[in-house]
Amino acid sequence: MHLEGSLEPSLLFLLAHRNGVDLPSPDDDPAFASPDALLDRYTRFTSLDDFLHYYFIGMGVLIHAQDFEALAWDYFVRAHADGVIHAEVFFDPQAHTGRGVAYATVVEGFVKACQRAEKEFAMSTRLILCFLRHLPVSDAAVTFDDAKDDLMSGRLAGIGLDSSEKGFPPGAWQVIYDHAKDAKIKRTAHAGEEGPVEYIREALEKLDVERIDHGIRLAEDAHLMQAVAQKNILVTLCPLSNVRLQCVKHVVELPIRRFLDEGVPFSINSDDPAYFGGYILENYCAVQEAFALSLDEWKRIADAAIIGSWCEETRKSVMLSVVNQVVEDHR
Repeated sequence: MHLEGSLEPSLLFLLAHRNGVDLPSPDDDPAFASPDALLDRYTRFTSLDDFLHYYFIGMGVLIHAQDFEALAWDYFVRAHADGVIHAEVFFDPQAHTGRGVAYATVVEGFVKACQRAEKEFAMSTRLILCFLRHLPVSDAAVTFDDAKDDLMSGRLAGIGLDSSEKGFPPGAWQVIYDHAKDAKIKRTAHAGEEGPVEYIREALEKLDVERIDHGIRLAEDAHLMQAVAQKNILVTLCPLSNVRLQCVKHVVELPIRRFLDEGVPFSINSDDPAYFGGYILENYCAVQEAFALSLDEWKRIADAAIIGSWCEETRKSVMLSVVNQVVEDHR
């Protein structure tokens, strides 16, 4: 999930007031009349780019390290209430450095929230830096250089690629991903959400990603799907997001049953929960309502998510044991 995508309208309005940030006038956009009006507007996104318009406006209220910490902490509190014990979360530094907020400020706030979640909730966390594909590759290269020490030290877990997908094939970022691979930095990318299945192939072949985010178009290419299954590449599905952004009309249209049948490892995630009407538990429930999965099928999904995570093997073993115990308790 994207930390900036957990910015609830209530916190957005609070930080805007605290930081003296002018939101759009309700005369120009009635959605900004109140937090409730903005939340209602979120139910009517017409596309990924329509969502991103509001997403980037919301980011503008994040100025100080404590703002980023408050944002992430609010998410971890919600995730903990839903039973999350490990969270791998994206953030978009270019969206902040481009408006004058220092990279170090962003990371400082998010790291503090991660440390607090680990201390208070025993929740392991990983921060993943994403490049914005609607911005020039040269700008991403600067961000990669800024983050190199944090990526090498493990303060950040790896890199990703997000934002507008159509018209921005992932191969353009190959040089950066090659440098990351040479430095043994973990790599993922959004592909096959609104963009074509060819973007998934390109991300795998040119970026040599270790995971695919969204990836619902994978089901359109049987040979590529078989390759993903054979290589055990995790696909991180975001069901309610796909519905809210009009990628599909209903959760049942997602290739979840197909992925299970074909042995494609995947996880269930919440993407931008403040905007898409559901945190992780709501996404799990939506999948269950749509597909009536068995306990063993859910175990396969949970195991795949853990095995495909970017935490240490010892932590994976602990989490796999937790899943085994839960399954045994519910047989």
